[in-house]
Amino acid sequence: MRRMILALALATALPVAVQAKTVPVEERTVEQLQAEMTAGRASSVDLVQSYLKRIAAMDRKGPTLRAIIALNPDAIAQAKALDAERKAGRIRGPLHGVPILIKDNIETADRMATTAGSLALKDNVTGRDAPLVAELRKAGAVILGKTNLSEWANIRSTRSMSGWSAVGGLVKNPYALDRTACGSSSGSGAATAASFAAAAVGTETDGSVVCPSSINGLVGLKPSIGLVSRTHVVPISHSQDTPGPMAKTVRDAAILFSAMSAADPADAVTAGAVKKDYAAGLSASALSGLRVAVLRPDMTPDLAAKYQAALDVLKAAGAELVEVTAPKLEGIGDAELTVLQTELKADLDTYLATTPAAVKTRTLDDVIAFNRANRATEMPYFDQETFEAAAKTKGLNDPAYKAARAKSLKMASEAIDGMLAKARATVLVEPTYGPAWLQEPVYGDQYGGPSSSELPAIAGYPNLTVPMGLVRGLPVGLSFIATKFGEATVLGAGYAYEQRAKARAAPRYLPGADVGPGLEGVR
Repeated sequence: MRRMILALALATALPVAVQAKTVPVEERTVEQLQAEMTAGRASSVDLVQSYLKRIAAMDRKGPTLRAIIALNPDAIAQAKALDAERKAGRIRGPLHGVPILIKDNIETADRMATTAGSLALKDNVTGRDAPLVAELRKAGAVILGKTNLSEWANIRSTRSMSGWSAVGGLVKNPYALDRTACGSSSGSGAATAASFAAAAVGTETDGSVVCPSSINGLVGLKPSIGLVSRTHVVPISHSQDTPGPMAKTVRDAAILFSAMSAADPADAVTAGAVKKDYAAGLSASALSGLRVAVLRPDMTPDLAAKYQAALDVLKAAGAELVEVTAPKLEGIGDAELTVLQTELKADLDTYLATTPAAVKTRTLDDVIAFNRANRATEMPYFDQETFEAAAKTKGLNDPAYKAARAKSLKMASEAIDGMLAKARATVLVEPTYGPAWLQEPVYGDQYGGPSSSELPAIAGYPNLTVPMGLVRGLPVGLSFIATKFGEATVLGAGYAYEQRAKARAAPRYLPGADVGPGLEGVR
C-alpha cells in the first residue's frame, strides 16, 4: 500500500515536460547556477528539467536514495515565469530561478500534500505557503518538490530508524548506501548532497539540521529561535523548533537563510527578526584575531585526528584557540524530554485542527489510533512510545513542564555563555557528529559518538556545521556555535574556515563504507 501511494504521489506530481536543454547541475552551487543564468547559458526551466532528470535516474532507480516524497507539478510554470521576469530585466536576487527543495513537514501552496512522512497526513493539501516558503518565493526560488524525512520529524519513538517514513521509505546516504542519512531532515541532506536541487530547507528540534548536514557532507545552519517563522510547519516544540538552510557551501546557506528569515505576526517569537543579507559580509579573513573556544569531547582516534586538522586550519587562519571543558549538566536530557513531549501534544493538536477536512486525524490521540489501526504500514520497524507518553502530559500550564523548561533553558544557555566567557571567545567549536552509522531496522539508531546539537537546540542559539572531510569515506562536520542571534559570527567563521580547508568531498554512492585495509566486510 505504501509503495502504491508513493508511486501515485510521484506520478501525479511530475511537472509537464517542456522544450529545454540539459545543463550540468551535479555539484553546482547557487552562485554557479545564478552565474549560468546571468550569462544566458541556462534558464530556470533548463535547471528544473535537468534536476528532474537527475532525480528520475537516481531517486527510485540507480542508488535509489528515496530522498524525494513529491515533485511540484507547477515547478516548470514557476520557472517559466521567473525566466520571463529575467528577460524583462527584473532580477529578484541570488535565488532568482534557482530550484530549491522543501522538507515535507513544511507547507507549500503548491499541489502537494504536507505529510511529515505519515500516511495519516496523505490528504493534507492545505493550499498554504508557510511564511518561510513565501519569503523564498519572493526571493525568486523555484519550489521543486518535497523531501523525505524521519516520520513526524523523528519524535514518534526512541527506537526509530532515522530517515524512514511510511510515505517515503528509507533515505539512503549518498556516500555509503548502507549508512544513515540521519534524521529528521534526512531527505533534505541526501537530496542536496546528490545534487537533486541547489539547496534545501530542513527543520531542527535537536540535531535534525546539523546531523544530516554533517553526515551528508553539507553546510547546515540551525538558526537562533526567533529568526525563521514556524507557522504552517508540522510542529514538535515551539521552544526548540526552527527551519534552517542546508547547502553545499557557507555562502549558499547564507543566501538561503537571508531569504527565509523574516518577522511573522503569527509566530510571536519572530517579532524582532529583521531582514539582513548574511552573505554580503562573508570574508575569508574573519578568523584573523578571533578567539575560539575549543571543546574536545570523547571521540575515536580517526575523528580526533580530523578534528585536530580542522583546528590547525583555524589557527593558521589567525584564530586564537582556547581549550574549554563542558560543564556537567545533570538532568538536562530528562528536562528536555519533558518539554518536547508536553509541547508535542499541545502544538500538534493545535496544528492538526487547522488541516483540511480530508485529514481525519485531528489530535495526537487520533494519530496514535491511526498508527495502531495501520500497524503494518506505519509501524513495521518501531513503535510509538514517545507519542503515547506525550499523550499523557498535562498541558502547558503544568508546573512540572514549566519547571523543566526553565531548568533546561537555564542550563543550556549558561553552559554555552559560560564557556565563551571563560575563554573570552565569541564562537565555540566542536565536532558536529561522528561518521554515519549503519541503518538498522531491528535496533534503530545506534549512534554513540559526539554530538554538538543539544545545548544550542535547547538554548535557541545558532549552530553551523561545515564539512571537515571524510573519516573512512564518510563525511564529518565542524560545528560553530555562538550566543543567541550570533548568525553573522558563525557564518563568518565557518566561511573563513571553509575557504582554507576546502574539505568537502563529493559523494560516490558506494554500496558500503570505505572501512579500510583489514576491515573488509566489517559493518
